[in-house]
Amino acid sequence: MFSEKMMPHFSDTDALGHINNTKPPVWFEGARAAIFKFFTPDLDPKKWQLIIAKIEVSYHGQLFYGQEIEIKTYISRIGGASFDVYQELWQHGEKCVSGTATMIHYDYKAQRSKKITDDIRAQLAEHFIENKAA
Repeated sequence: MFSEKMMPHFSDTDALGHINNTKPPVWFEGARAAIFKFFTPDLDPKKWQLIIAKIEVSYHGQLFYGQEIEIKTYISRIGGASFDVYQELWQHGEKCVSGTATMIHYDYKAQRSKKITDDIRAQLAEHFIENKAA
């Protein structure tokens, strides 16, 4: 599992006073950078090897400004050319948001998926968690 902590910005709030529901998917994407590095170590967009196929986000509770959030990132499925990244946002010891992103190892020149290599598969497996779903 990867874990990082962050403080929400004032601009992340909405008129109801909690974190706007558009922010967690953006934060989840940012927290996937460690996984992106398995495929593109220098994160150079000209060498990018991933494409997103689907995201699902479930809201379990509210998130609030001025209170630290922890983002937990796991791998929940590894296929031939695709894998699922399962993520959670925690605040005050409670899981407030969870989500899954299906990523595809992708060859942009050929415009098709490509098999995940054994070395990358091993790196993904180090962060595998079973039975997680958004």
